Amino acid sequence: MTKPQNTAFKRSDTGQPILKTSRLILLKRMWKYLGHYRKLLMLAMLLLVLTNALSLVGPKLSGLAIDAIGIKKGQANFERVFLFSSLMAISYIGSAFFSYLLNRVTVKLTRNTTYKMRKDVFDKLVSLPVGFFDQHQAGDLISVLSYDVDTVNESLSTDFLQILNSVLTVTVSLVFMLTIQPLLVSIFAVTVPLTIIYTRWITKRTKPMFRRRSAKLGELNGFMEEMISGQKTTKVYGREDEVIREFDDINAQAVEAYTTSEYYGTMVGPSVNFINNMSLAVISVFGSLLFLAGRVGLGDISSFIQYSRKFSGPINETASILGELQSAFAAAERVFKLIDQKEEKPDAENAHRLNQVNGDVALQHINFSYLPGKPIIQNFNMHAKPGSLTAIVGQTGAGKTTLINLLMRFYDIDSGQILVDSQDIYHLTRESLRKAFTMVLQDSWLFYGTVFENIAYSKPNASKEEVENVARTAKMHSFITKLPKGYDTMIGDDGVPISKGQKQLLTIARAMLSDAPMLILDEATSNVDTQTERQIQAAMRELMAGRTAFVIAHRLSTIENADNILVMEDGNIVEQGQHAELMNKNGFYARLYKAQFEVS
Repeated sequence: MTKPQNTAFKRSDTGQPILKTSRLILLKRMWKYLGHYRKLLMLAMLLLVLTNALSLVGPKLSGLAIDAIGIKKGQANFERVFLFSSLMAISYIGSAFFSYLLNRVTVKLTRNTTYKMRKDVFDKLVSLPVGFFDQHQAGDLISVLSYDVDTVNESLSTDFLQILNSVLTVTVSLVFMLTIQPLLVSIFAVTVPLTIIYTRWITKRTKPMFRRRSAKLGELNGFMEEMISGQKTTKVYGREDEVIREFDDINAQAVEAYTTSEYYGTMVGPSVNFINNMSLAVISVFGSLLFLAGRVGLGDISSFIQYSRKFSGPINETASILGELQSAFAAAERVFKLIDQKEEKPDAENAHRLNQVNGDVALQHINFSYLPGKPIIQNFNMHAKPGSLTAIVGQTGAGKTTLINLLMRFYDIDSGQILVDSQDIYHLTRESLRKAFTMVLQDSWLFYGTVFENIAYSKPNASKEEVENVARTAKMHSFITKLPKGYDTMIGDDGVPISKGQKQLLTIARAMLSDAPMLILDEATSNVDTQTERQIQAAMRELMAGRTAFVIAHRLSTIENADNILVMEDGNIVEQGQHAELMNKNGFYARLYKAQFEVS
C-alpha cells in the first residue's frame, strides 16, 4: 500500500520546518495557557511585587545606615544605624519569605499549564485520522508530547515571571538612581543600548539553531523508537553495525545541533554581564570623583552601586532568558503545529446511528488515491451478503489494506459509494459504523494490563465466564491457566513475556468477545502454526455464523472455504468467485495459489 510522505512536519535540509510561525502569534497562544489559571497568575504577580518591593528598599536603607555612621570618628549615630540595619534585615527576610511563596506558586502554575497543554496535545492525537499516523514517526510525536511540551511550559511560567520581575526591578532601580544622582545614570545611556543591540543580534542568530535542535531531537527519538521495536529483525539480518552507524550519524547531528544552540545561547549571559561590569567600573570611578567634589554622599554611592547592580542584573538575566525563549519558541512551533492538525471530518449534519446491522456491504464505483493524480483503487465494485465470508487476496500494493481502511472510514473515498445495509456510510456516524466492525490486525497490540483486561478490551463489561469462553474457543484457556496468576497475570511491557503467536491468539479472542456484526481480519493467523490456524478458522466460522467477515489473506490455504474471493491487482478486481471456481479458471488466482504451494 502506497502512502503519502510526511508533510505536516516536513523539514528542509537544515532541519528547519518549512512552515514558520511568528513569535508574536506563538507568544499569544502560549499566554492563553497561563490565562486558564488567572488566580494563580495574579497571586504570583502579587508575591513578585512584594518580593521586589522589600528587596529594593534594602539598598536605600543600607545607604542611610552608612551615612549614619559618618566618615569621621565620633560622628556615628548608632541608634539610627541600628534602626536602618534592623529595617534592612526585616525587608530582606520578608523578601525571602515572599520569594519562597512565589516559588511554590510558580511550581503549581507550571504543573497546571503543563498538564493542560499535554492534555490538549494528547486529545488532538486521539482525534486525528489514521492517515496522520501513517505519515509520522511515533518517536517524533512522543518527543512533541514530552520534551517540547515541557520546554514550552518551563519557559512559559518561569521566564514570564522572571521578565516581569526584571522590568519591575529595572524600573524601580532606575527611579531610585535618578533620585540619588542623575549624572551617574547617564552612563547607562551607553551600556544599555549596547546590550540591547548585542542581544537582538545574538537572538536573531540563535533562533534557527534552537528550531533545528528540536527537529533533530525529534528525529533521534523517532529513530530510537523504530530500532527498539525492530531490534529482533536487526539481529536476525545481522544489521547491528549498520544500525549503530546510522544511530551515530543521527546522534551526532542531534548533539551538534544541541551544542551549537547552547553555545551561542549561553554566550548571551556572560557577554552582557561583561558590559554591565564595565558600567559598574565606570560608575565607581565617576562616583568617587563626585564624592570628592562633595556632590554625593558615601551612603548614596553605596546605594547607587547596589541599585546599579540590581538594574544591570535583570538586563543580564533577561538576555539569558531570551536565549531560553528561542528554545521555547521552537518547541511551541512544533506543539501548536500538532494541535492545529486537521481532525477527522465531522459527521454529516444528517448523519444517524447505524442500528440493527444485518451486515450487507456494497462498494460501488469506488475511486481512491492517497495523493492527487496517483490512484490506488479505480472503479471498484463489490458486494458482501450478510453472514458471508469475503476474502481479499493479491500481491503487495494491490490495495487490499486500503480497501479495509475505506470500509472503516480511516480514509475517505474520492468518488463512488459504500453502503452498509443499503445506507451510505457517509450518512452514518463514524462511531456507530466502526462499532459495527471488530478488527484483528496482523500486528497484534496488547497493552500493559492483565490477560482478562486485554481480552475484555472490546467489551469492558464482559463477565469472567464470557472471557473464558472466548479464550477456550481461541485455544488459549489452557495456556492462560498455566500463567502465574491465570487471567490476572500482567502482560505487555514489563509483564510476563508471551510469544507473538500467543499475542495474536489473545487479539483473536478479543475480537470473538465483541458483539460487532461484522469482522475484519488482516492476515490475523499469520503468527500461529498450521494446526492451530485450522482450529481457529473452524472456531471463528462457528462463532461468526450470521456475521459478515472480510479477510485479507496472504496464505491462500486459509480462505479456501470463503463464500467469495476477490483477487485484486493495481486497485482493481481482476477475478472473483469461490476457490474451486477460480482454480478452474487457471488465471491470476490459480497462479498465486500454485506459486505458494509450488504446484505445477
